[in-house]
Amino acid sequence: MKNLNGKVLTTGMLAGLTAAVLVLAANAQPSFSSVLYAASALPVLIVGLGWGNVAAIAAIATAGFLGAIAVSPLFALAMAISTLLPAGWISHLASLARPASEIGGPDDLIAWYPLSDILLHLCALVALAVVFLGMMIGYGPELVARMFETIITAASAQDPNFALATADRAQVEGIMLVMLPVVQGGMWVVMLTGAYYIATRIVAASGLSKRPREDMPSALRMSRNSLFVFLGGILMAFVSGPIGLVGATVCGTYGAGFLMAGFASLHARTRGRDWRVPALVLVYLSVLFALPVFLILILGLADTRRTVALTPDREPGAGET
Repeated sequence: MKNLNGKVLTTGMLAGLTAAVLVLAANAQPSFSSVLYAASALPVLIVGLGWGNVAAIAAIATAGFLGAIAVSPLFALAMAISTLLPAGWISHLASLARPASEIGGPDDLIAWYPLSDILLHLCALVALAVVFLGMMIGYGPELVARMFETIITAASAQDPNFALATADRAQVEGIMLVMLPVVQGGMWVVMLTGAYYIATRIVAASGLSKRPREDMPSALRMSRNSLFVFLGGILMAFVSGPIGLVGATVCGTYGAGFLMAGFASLHARTRGRDWRVPALVLVYLSVLFALPVFLILILGLADTRRTVALTPDREPGAGET
């Protein structure tokens, strides 16, 4: 952890101000809200990776304070749970290291916290955040029914002849009830992972990063422990009521982790091939369909591992995992 000094605190507070402005902008611009919310994690990640835990804590506290003043304490809590705290925690994990000899490596190297474990923590944090926020807004069949009624009203305004049978409506509402937490959790994991990747690039370019720049196609995998959590989420999703919704959320977040691992594995497997670029373009275009996404998810499930980044032990006293 960096020494507690005015420069570190000021840097963290400026990052918190930036994060708060991005979240408030997301509130004001619903069409770009997801992108702006995800971007609000960037300042916290950058100061956490570059200046340490004190700067990240200062950023989170400042953003929360400004959110509470500008909107409400409940808004600040939701902002912290969904974006700021996960960003601060994964920046902390990414800064952890210990002597490589402790895990059977060379004596003159240090081992950094595995990226697969960072992704595991991120999936868990996002799942908890989605569940917590769902409890805050009273997510359930009644809320989904009101949301669906709004959609039906908008569709009827566009086409007066639009009608939906009662049985079909009940079926669609049931699908929405389960799919919304799946999609929300999955998208949030993908966007926060993207924010982490961008933050690592920025910090590395500034010369402040101690953690080595990792090759994402080779390093971005889920650990074997994630398989059991994902399986547990699938089993829970078959239970009706709140337990099923929690299971759906776990499926969405951990499924997104395995999906990204599948894409990373695909990038690694196609290296050096002449047909790599057109093949990857076709794969990314095909994600609009269910079957290709399922196959990439299977690839991520089949390729689980923990890759550890190693660097020369130039600075003893690095944090321990």
